[in-house]
Amino acid sequence: MIESPSSMKSGFKSPFAPTEADMYKCVHCGFCLNACPTYLETGLEAESPRGRIALMKAVHEGRLEIGPQVIPHWELCIQCRACEVACPSNVPYGRMMEGARVEINLTVKRPLYVRFARYVGFKWLLPRPKLLRLFGNLIKLYHRTGLRKVARATKLIDVLPGDQRMLDDYLPALKTPFFAAKNQTATPVTGQPRARVALLAGCVMALTNGPTMEATMRVLKRNGVEVIVPAGQGCCGALNVHAGERDSAQDMARRNIDIFLNADVDAVITASGGCGTQMKEYAELLADDSEYTEKAEQFAGMTKDIHEYLVDLGVDPPRGELDLQVTYQDACHLNNTQRISTQPRELLTSIPGLNLLEMKEPAVCCGAGGVFSVMQPEMSGFLRDRKISNVVSSGCDVVASGNPGCVMQMENGLRNADSDIQVKYVVDLLDEAYSKETIS
Repeated sequence: MIESPSSMKSGFKSPFAPTEADMYKCVHCGFCLNACPTYLETGLEAESPRGRIALMKAVHEGRLEIGPQVIPHWELCIQCRACEVACPSNVPYGRMMEGARVEINLTVKRPLYVRFARYVGFKWLLPRPKLLRLFGNLIKLYHRTGLRKVARATKLIDVLPGDQRMLDDYLPALKTPFFAAKNQTATPVTGQPRARVALLAGCVMALTNGPTMEATMRVLKRNGVEVIVPAGQGCCGALNVHAGERDSAQDMARRNIDIFLNADVDAVITASGGCGTQMKEYAELLADDSEYTEKAEQFAGMTKDIHEYLVDLGVDPPRGELDLQVTYQDACHLNNTQRISTQPRELLTSIPGLNLLEMKEPAVCCGAGGVFSVMQPEMSGFLRDRKISNVVSSGCDVVASGNPGCVMQMENGLRNADSDIQVKYVVDLLDEAYSKETIS
């Protein structure tokens, strides 16, 4: 007699593991295959959502253990969630893969230097904005004092554990000044504000794109919105969730919920697609916390991506012209989870003089994926090069996006391709157009 799935012994250990209800929603139809960036690159079933779910089922049914036959395929998933858009059965693949990453953490004993790096990054730096800014200043010193050239010339990097030369290649040139949450306020110059919102400062974007955060405040102010940046907030927890570090991500979520719900605002605005997705999914992240479940749902309902918010509000079109050929790259967590794709394009076409060009495969992942570019550099590089080829062939002057990982990945790829195409956020272009307005 064939056992039913519910009667089989589960190989999972965590209460957050993929559930039967989620796994057996997948009917293996294959619609996800051509949406999955790793399947598009490899053509391998095991590198598709359908294949990875089959491995989850095998572990759950006791046919496979979590080991070398399983882990590399799960870890090669970027978690772009394009498969969720294509799936006719509404399989919650993102939730399942997050649970699978928790299982990997419980099963695998990583090398000491990896455990140390994960602890420093996920448990120490990301939850502490001040320490993260200190780390950012050290990176700036590393770039500006010549230490990077010395480390490379002496091959000191090559003797460190892991692929440190690759990690060094990916170190971003951090933009000054950093953006910090310190209760700053931007109030419209004239008239009653149309709304009052709080802005997420974030972690990575606050270091890599501080000027864009300032531009976001100016654009909101220009559209009659009062903006505050509450002190005490922190990282949204997205990087931790993707890495299976669920406990620390829950702590980050509770902190942000408390800070923002006490801010007396109409909405919480994010300028990063990945952050917005995570914050809109806080209720799912904290589903096992009865004290925060209701508050998390309220917070998620208040969270708005900047493009979504401006279009819903009714953006005041700029009068300043930008003579630019611009293409738009759909950030995965904007397009696939928040389903925000038309709004950034609508904002771009509202700018006089700007010509919007559609590139080939705008929604195929660029390969950034948070820390994916560091952990899976080969696959990340393939996807980056595919994206850059499509950007260049579009004939644009500027490629616009709405997520810091995408921006850094494309900057890296265009630099390697010796291209002079610029990478900007949509809100940067709006801000630039507003700055060119003449006051009569």
